[in-house]
Amino acid sequence: MSDPAPHVAIVGAGIAGLAAALRLAHRGVRVTVLERHNAPGGKMRTLPTDAGPVDAGPTLLTMKPVFEALFADVGARLDDHVTLEPQSVLARHFWPDGTRLDLMRDTEASLQNVADAFGPLAAAEFASFSAKARTLFNAFDAPMMQSAAPTSAALTLEVAKNPKLIRHITPHLSLMQSLHRHFTDPRLAQLFARYATYVGGLPASSPALLSLIWHAESMGVWHVRGGMIELARSITKLATSFGATFQFNSHVTRVELQAGKACAVYTSTARIPVDAVLFNGDPAALHAGMLGDGLKSAVAPEATQPRSLSACVMSFAAEAEGVALSGHNVFFADDPKSEYGPLAQGRLQTDPTLYVCAQDRLSDRRPAGPERFEIILNCPPIDTQDPEQDEKARTTCHTLILDRLRHLGLTFSPRPGPQTVTTPRGFDSLFPASAGALYGRSPHGMTAAFKRPTVRTKIPGLYLAGGGVHPGPGVPMATLCARHAAEAILKDLPSISKSRPADTHGGTSTVSATTARAQSRS
Repeated sequence: MSDPAPHVAIVGAGIAGLAAALRLAHRGVRVTVLERHNAPGGKMRTLPTDAGPVDAGPTLLTMKPVFEALFADVGARLDDHVTLEPQSVLARHFWPDGTRLDLMRDTEASLQNVADAFGPLAAAEFASFSAKARTLFNAFDAPMMQSAAPTSAALTLEVAKNPKLIRHITPHLSLMQSLHRHFTDPRLAQLFARYATYVGGLPASSPALLSLIWHAESMGVWHVRGGMIELARSITKLATSFGATFQFNSHVTRVELQAGKACAVYTSTARIPVDAVLFNGDPAALHAGMLGDGLKSAVAPEATQPRSLSACVMSFAAEAEGVALSGHNVFFADDPKSEYGPLAQGRLQTDPTLYVCAQDRLSDRRPAGPERFEIILNCPPIDTQDPEQDEKARTTCHTLILDRLRHLGLTFSPRPGPQTVTTPRGFDSLFPASAGALYGRSPHGMTAAFKRPTVRTKIPGLYLAGGGVHPGPGVPMATLCARHAAEAILKDLPSISKSRPADTHGGTSTVSATTARAQSRS
């Protein structure tokens, strides 16, 4: 009899787990995806409102070619599975002094808007900054983002081929320092400094290299009709068509090792023999022993510490008054010099910048009555498990967000209540061992990119994928990570299969409650 197709368990149905499942199933691998929640998507989640489901995680799609490649690699077309609506306004920005700036999909329109709002010098500085961001993105896409295991040597080689990159990288400067040297008007420096928070960092501690994020956004922003969850559902459906199976409400409690190799996963009711395991969760969960003590050494401690920022996220439906909103909106703090100071000290901001997504304004189907909103306030990760502290944080964030927006002219009717807020502790509950840090490890420091774990771990047969893994957080990066993980698994499977124990074939068997002891983020 011929050997059956190798079996891979994927723990977690976030975007990386889904994309890896699709790639592996298309290649004939038996794939079982185990998800502790009742639906796919991970951080791409929605919450119910009277106006329909509202995004409560990522709200937009950038780097569209990453997703086109995912579908094309399995013989499908992205546009046949989800409807993507390009946004002419990338984001609308509001300052307390009344200044408003729309950054546009059309480059010339953005340039004109900057000139109108800040003058010709600012427009020239914006143009040169955009060129710098494009140069950095193009230079480091291959050796960093497209590489499964980037090295400082590869980065050095890239710079050696183009020495002019040094003046763009400015390795001796933080993102904040670099921006203040580049822009005469502090409001534009404040705008692009905020991009550090996109990967969970503070602009005064993050490398200037992060300015390349602007180029990724300037290439286009898309709204997924139906919300980001539709992307997750579409990938799930396509992976299922290739034979992948999905088990929701399935808590993985332990990964079994035999001869030092991953050979089975345990849920609360079953043992599932496998040839490899892909963990699509925060790598900190492994270090914390949530999948068994044998996996604590799978990643180095410095691969998960220090933690990134968290957030308080409000998701609700209401009627907005007082401000002409676009789909994506940013309301800036009064004092750009001090707005991040409390976060650096592990405290909540008192003068924050807020992101407001008016979900129904991203398409032509804006309702006549209440519309759906998601508001994000950056917060430090949790340092306590005290429920009373969490309730206090919920009330404080709720009041801070709504009072701040009212101060800037934006009000909601009916006023959403504190129950619409997901706190850092709430995110830690959703994604165990994360401390609510939504982006995994902090991006602070020039070498932070090399300290993130890569898809291969120290344990044969155990792999990682997700925003806490190289190339980093964000839906496009996690999708690229899934490609790296699938390629590594496919390359290693022949050797893993040859050495797998005889009893690792077949279906599932029941397991006692004492054996299934630790809960995972799956």
